[in-house]
Amino acid sequence: MSRRMPPLNPLHVFEVAARVGGFGKAAAELNVTQSAVSRQIAVLEDFLGMRLFHRERAGATLTEAGLAYAADISEPFARIAAATARLSDAKTSEAIHVRAYATFSAKWLIPRLTAFKTRYPRTNIRVSSIVKAVDFSRETVDVAIQLGRGGWPGTESALLFPDLLQPVASPDVARALVGEPPEALARQTLLHSYYRRRDWDDWLGAAGVESLDASRGMVFESSVLTYQAAAEGLGIAIGQPTLLDAEIRAGRLVPLYGPPVRRDLGYYAVWPSDRRLPRRVETFIRWLEQEAKASEPVPV
Repeated sequence: MSRRMPPLNPLHVFEVAARVGGFGKAAAELNVTQSAVSRQIAVLEDFLGMRLFHRERAGATLTEAGLAYAADISEPFARIAAATARLSDAKTSEAIHVRAYATFSAKWLIPRLTAFKTRYPRTNIRVSSIVKAVDFSRETVDVAIQLGRGGWPGTESALLFPDLLQPVASPDVARALVGEPPEALARQTLLHSYYRRRDWDDWLGAAGVESLDASRGMVFESSVLTYQAAAEGLGIAIGQPTLLDAEIRAGRLVPLYGPPVRRDLGYYAVWPSDRRLPRRVETFIRWLEQEAKASEPVPV
């Protein structure tokens, strides 16, 4: 035999009215009119076939049946409210899935996450890396960091900072180039990142150096490895000063031939446009923008 359940919205209205003591107070808590409260309780009374409230000039008071019914349903409603609050708290503490390039994560994002966790201790961050653009329709990613010009289909984006290029080297290698023109790079080993193979061409073109073969040298799988090779004195890499701020300030890498070349590309925070962002993701994006605004490469 199926259970006989009352209409749930009228039941909820009755629980509130019984708990707060009247239709007027219930209307204020539910943000509806007093007449709407009265109508909902009348629906419940019709369903039950008995009066739950006495309607009087001074206000509505519970009948004996109403008192008994309110006592029976108050605990289940309290448990529902508590369960909902726990679920909401759990949702708030869910991890934000951030997709970012490995170099961006290692050199810029991760060093700043301690400050984020101090400010938002209940928000967890899950970071993953991939080179290709994120497909939000197929991947469970909340926000991605992508290099490009913005305007990816089906997304919204915010520019964090432009893509800057500048040669960097270890202090020993840099000393050998003091006072030398960029053409002196022909005598040095050029270090390349596999996924940023055009960086040397773009920088040399901006610097007006046409006689140097940008394709020669050593190639590494990632920019992180390329920068490490430069710090170890294996050659000269094209660096991104914003990402190498810590290494430059510490003197592990020395920027050469400044100022940096600014390309028409940038690092963007990207998120899907076809869904409402959870508050925790909106907060994280605002934090990214604030941190990016505050991060400036060491002037050279």
